[in-house]
Amino acid sequence: MSQDNVLKKEFAKKDVERLRNLMQGKYGEKTQVSVGYTKPEEFHKEGDIWESDGRNWTIKDGLKQNITKFDKAKKAHMMPLFCPCCSKIMKNPKDKVYYNIHQTCFKCVILKEEKLKKEGKWEEYQREIKNNEIDNKIKDFKAYVAEKLSESNSGYVSEAGDVETWVGKLNQNKVDDHVASVIEYLNSLKT
Repeated sequence: MSQDNVLKKEFAKKDVERLRNLMQGKYGEKTQVSVGYTKPEEFHKEGDIWESDGRNWTIKDGLKQNITKFDKAKKAHMMPLFCPCCSKIMKNPKDKVYYNIHQTCFKCVILKEEKLKKEGKWEEYQREIKNNEIDNKIKDFKAYVAEKLSESNSGYVSEAGDVETWVGKLNQNKVDDHVASVIEYLNSLKT
């Protein structure tokens, strides 16, 4: 071998430190000191709510979670793994449907209805369900009418893409009369 292959470079202090650390098995050790700013750590407990980076955060079950405006909607449509009534796993395909209505699994609903039949309260139970459904339809109808009344009817876009402006307004009295007659009809369906 010739003398040209000999390493003619000096090692920097950090390189020597790195090699020493590797030889001693200290693979993650630092070889140089750096200076900078670190944000102070905030420690939060279970249930704390705070704002960071323009978002709201909380800690639930030991996990940091983002709070969004859809949390209530998610909670309303999420079915738990276990039935709140009997504590059994809800794996029946009908459990999801019955949980959304009764907040229990399919089997618990069947047992409850069977018990009501034995006690002679079945007809009252069915009547209550039907009346609640009619009340919900009345509520939805009122909300629909209120939404349609708040819409502007000053212009429409035709199929050809032309903007048509119409003159005239809704007759509020006729609308109120029709709403009252529909609600009266729905109330007459109650038993």
